[in-house]
Amino acid sequence: MRLRATLVVIAILIAVPAFAQDAVLGTHKIQPGDEGNFGHVEICACETNVCAVIRKAFDGSGAEIESANIGKQMIWDMEADGGGAYSGGKIWAPHRDKVYSSKMELSGPILEV
Repeated sequence: MRLRATLVVIAILIAVPAFAQDAVLGTHKIQPGDEGNFGHVEICACETNVCAVIRKAFDGSGAEIESANIGKQMIWDMEADGGGAYSGGKIWAPHRDKVYSSKMELSGPILEV
């Protein structure tokens, strides 16, 4: 039991510096949905992968709006492949209420899904 706890702590200590320098972490604007609304998601480290939660919602003109989707998880289980690429995760499309297997790639300031 003690060995297992030690291994878990070591794994966390190894993972944290890798995520600390990961440019994908932070707030990103998501593409507009079918009706033109868009949002901001906060991408963060979730154990050894990355995930994202919807933090703000906007209408097509850019005005902030209330949304039942704020606080909901939009991305989960994305694994870092290196070089700004991520795969193996799922993405929820709120405007269609569907979950897709997906991958992401960060190229400069643009995060492509």
